[in-house]
Amino acid sequence: MKIELLGASARHPAARPGAAPALKALSLQFRAGEQAAIIGPSGAGKTTLLQVLACAMPPTAGTLTLDGVNPWQLPRSALQRLRGGLFLAPQVPPLPPRQRVVTAVLAGRLPAMGLLASLRSLFYPADIPAAFDALNQFDLADKLFERVDRLSGGERQRVGLARALLAPARLWLIDEPLSALDPTRSRQAMATLLAGARERGTTLVATLHQVNVALAHFPRIIGLRDGALAFDLPAAEVTRERLARLYDQFEHELRGDAPAAPLDAPDPGPQPVVMHCR
Repeated sequence: MKIELLGASARHPAARPGAAPALKALSLQFRAGEQAAIIGPSGAGKTTLLQVLACAMPPTAGTLTLDGVNPWQLPRSALQRLRGGLFLAPQVPPLPPRQRVVTAVLAGRLPAMGLLASLRSLFYPADIPAAFDALNQFDLADKLFERVDRLSGGERQRVGLARALLAPARLWLIDEPLSALDPTRSRQAMATLLAGARERGTTLVATLHQVNVALAHFPRIIGLRDGALAFDLPAAEVTRERLARLYDQFEHELRGDAPAAPLDAPDPGPQPVVMHCR
């Protein structure tokens, strides 16, 4: 899917009245089948950008076109069909806790299914081998019939990513896919996503806090700072000096030593929900 964002501004729905926009007159283009990583400090606008590209919120100024079509000029039914060709993986996957993993993964196919087939799949998973294969690529095949609430945080995150391999989408928008994964699982997950996107010719745009992972795996790196474009370069041209300017006063994020949740730790049970709006 080809994407063009021209002079787009956006404000997060949870922002206070009068707060500065999360995106400020941002212009970007993505070729069909391209793979790009978006990096930048907290509050840079990375998650808001993905929300705009996913047609979850309209720009407050400027335009977005997907394959030459402005989604916000479409009738509601056509907009819904267009959204069916997009896959957005949030940092915390919205997985029902009592659902079986097989059902959660096969939910990636729901946009291509009718209402009756969707309801049937909740009780009688339609393609268990496909779910097994998708999970196996994230080393989770043994969790096929496990309940979601019995998974660790890292396992839930990988289940959410496995959905992409079954989704009928031409655009994958992946928000911080490695936040709950250790280095080994991070490399595996990133390699699986990139290989899957290449195989399908899918456009892949991912936000990442792990700058080293972005530079190692993605050919194109986009740096955001305070909602504006800092740079848009091939990975080989992203120098230490550019990164130092991008993360000025956020050096701990660049070093990767910010406090993090335990990796692949058991689920501690219900916890307060904290949302970080970028």
